[in-house]
Amino acid sequence: MLSLRNEEGITAALAALADLLGPRLATGQSLREQHGHTTTWLENQIPDAVAFAQSTAEVQEIVRICAAHRVPVIPFGTGTSLEGHVNAPMGGVSVDVSGMDKVLEIRPGDMDVTVQPGVTREALNTELRATGLFFPVDPGANASLGGMAATRASGTTAVRYGTMRDRVLALEAVLPSGEVVRSATRARKSSAGYDLTGLMVGSEGTLGIITELTLRLAPQPEAISGAVASFPDIHAACLTAQEVIQLALPVARMEFLDEAAVGYVNRSHDLGLPGAPLLLLEFHGSPGSLAEQSEAFAELARDNGATGVSWSTDPDERGRLWRARHAFYLSALALHPGRVGFSTDVCVPVSHLADCVTAARAKLDELGLPGANIGHVGDGNFHTLVFVDPADPQMRGLAESYVAWLNDLAIAHDGTCTGEHGIGQGKMKYLEKERGPGALEMMRAVKRGIDPLNIMNPGKIF
Repeated sequence: MLSLRNEEGITAALAALADLLGPRLATGQSLREQHGHTTTWLENQIPDAVAFAQSTAEVQEIVRICAAHRVPVIPFGTGTSLEGHVNAPMGGVSVDVSGMDKVLEIRPGDMDVTVQPGVTREALNTELRATGLFFPVDPGANASLGGMAATRASGTTAVRYGTMRDRVLALEAVLPSGEVVRSATRARKSSAGYDLTGLMVGSEGTLGIITELTLRLAPQPEAISGAVASFPDIHAACLTAQEVIQLALPVARMEFLDEAAVGYVNRSHDLGLPGAPLLLLEFHGSPGSLAEQSEAFAELARDNGATGVSWSTDPDERGRLWRARHAFYLSALALHPGRVGFSTDVCVPVSHLADCVTAARAKLDELGLPGANIGHVGDGNFHTLVFVDPADPQMRGLAESYVAWLNDLAIAHDGTCTGEHGIGQGKMKYLEKERGPGALEMMRAVKRGIDPLNIMNPGKIF
């Protein structure tokens, strides 16, 4: 099983791939660095080459060549993942599928669509505008749908529309042997054999390269309203989020920002929000139902001490707030020149959310680390972003200890070390704590069975 860099095999594979792809096999340093991990704090480990595939048949041939020479294959979409998923710790070939970007078939009657993996979520929704349907999973970044499936992405709308796990009906993938498999049909349910779609969604490129996806769509909402409420403290904001879920208010998005995060979006987007923890919500429905939902939320929020509760159906006003939320990572980082962002996420049962987010903020303050907590609190998922001077080893050490503490906190509350970022390289040491050695060995057995040479994105998850 591959565990070390294979110099001889890499040289032979690159020669064969150059014959196959010509100028679409790139070996320039800067391009290879862009296809290693650059989004956050993990070390950039670059591949030996980037292969730009344009079809399933080409992906097959690339994988077959790499398998013949025992060379690692690292799938690449847009590179927005946060836990080192696209790094190449043993070298190898980054297979870039961004050129496989066709929407193959839209079926409004069945409310589904088939796409190639390089299609981004924004491009798909642009294509769907005239159909009355949309693809609702929104991780913030304009990620590729293949990458979103591979990392089991979710985001701001998961509280209503679910995650990629809920939206992928079927997929096509190239296995490490070069064989093409289809995981399922377009039927909305099936009891036929193992759930291969579920196995591939969230496998982080370690079992194969996704080359086609069939996705469930949702009706575009008749009307949308947004609501904002500021709270006296983190506990009150998170308790309100918990009560929204318990009372089954049909919220489409529910985001939390702590006081530090509000300060960042105020400075970067000139929003003028009160300097206090807040909830930012969105409701989808009919005009009449939106008014009822907004009133019900306002009553809950005020009972928990909220001030400045407001809502709006104006798309420009809502858009301004959500653009600020989506741009939080980059805009906050820009306010800390010379620093890098340690971005991490955990997810806990909603009943534990208030205690965990309050503790997370207190721990940041105790360690003296600049950072903020934000989250998709409707499903118990929250993120911490810490800004670290890379030239200060003590500060980096504190940030790493904070990330370890936060993961342990979530697991101790029957939560998970990652709600949506995935394991990749950054969370490997917490997976066994969360799942136990038996579950981890079962995962390894699946990996060995499908990828005995360990060429498919090695050094991730385990």
